[in-house]
Amino acid sequence: MKKLLLASAATALMAGAASAQEVKLGVLLGFTGPLESITPAMGAGADLAIKEVNDSGKFTLGTVSAVRGDSTCIDAAAATAAAERLVTADGVSGIVGGDCSGVTGAVLQNVARPNGIGMISPSATSPALSTAEDDGLFFRTAPSDARQGEIMADILSEKGIKSVALTYTNNDYGKGLADSFGTAFAAKGGTVTISAPHEDGKADYSAEVASLASAGGEMLVVAGYVDQGGKGVIQASIDSGAFSTFYLVDGMYGEALIEAIGEPLNGSFGAVPGTDSEGATKFQEMATAAGFDGTSAFSPESYDAAALILMAMAAANSTNSKDWTTKVMDLANAPGEPILPGELGKALELIAAGTDIDYIGATAVELVGAGESAGNYREYSITDGAITTVGFR
Repeated sequence: MKKLLLASAATALMAGAASAQEVKLGVLLGFTGPLESITPAMGAGADLAIKEVNDSGKFTLGTVSAVRGDSTCIDAAAATAAAERLVTADGVSGIVGGDCSGVTGAVLQNVARPNGIGMISPSATSPALSTAEDDGLFFRTAPSDARQGEIMADILSEKGIKSVALTYTNNDYGKGLADSFGTAFAAKGGTVTISAPHEDGKADYSAEVASLASAGGEMLVVAGYVDQGGKGVIQASIDSGAFSTFYLVDGMYGEALIEAIGEPLNGSFGAVPGTDSEGATKFQEMATAAGFDGTSAFSPESYDAAALILMAMAAANSTNSKDWTTKVMDLANAPGEPILPGELGKALELIAAGTDIDYIGATAVELVGAGESAGNYREYSITDGAITTVGFR
């Protein structure tokens, strides 16, 4: 009888171990490439949400683990291969990412759709993604550059700037933002003297700067990447005296740029997605406690992307993307109990009880259209070698 009881206990323990599932979440970001200086904080933001969910003990589908893949930001083939490994070899149930627009579109069409895997990007901003075929699998906690272009035009016009030269990184992100800004600035009576692409990875941008300078303009708008061509164009402009003031788009935001350029960057300005909401403050406090910079570009959006995926899985009671992706829009928008960073355990309790939630998160989440952020921006300037927040839009 004692042997039978022991055998039964052992069987129960084995059954319990078998039922404890691991839920894998892919984090596909440019850990190398032109945004590599901001990517660690983005990854940390996603990890923070995953840890909060696990620590709550309220996620009944299993223990969540992050599996990272390197999108490189600019190499579509490499990003696609990394995403395929996440899906086929690692068995992820959803992807936070991609980060840059071109690679995100490639992964969506070549990996996510064929395999039925849901994605929430924290930073892909190309307007083309708003109308991309996605089978209901793609969302983004970052706003479209259709919105950023309007913000740029507003800021420049309010400063009395009537003409600018524009350089953009020669990819989906750069082209989309250049077009959006050009249209919005013209509508406000502004003139873009030249809209010229630049290639990333060059050692010398003097030829590009010469063309920009010859076209003229009160300042140079740089729609590029903080660790790549955008930085090179700025340095070449300063070295030649072609331009002394720069408008910096979201891809140009980062302490790495200030460290690289130094004092000549004083007086330049720009905007990056961000809010002055209660959730933003709470996230920054949590990030500081976790040892990373919560104000770093797209880090709050990464937290929100991971949190939304996991909340949606809980609401669907399923890790299957075809199930959880149907819950994202309802969770991200009113009505419902507001949920801030640090309250993911509370959210899981409410979901289990059948109570509606309105996920506010770190970025005042509101998803519109096909499932993208409505768009809040933090305007900043560079003064005395430091980023200073001017206001919010």
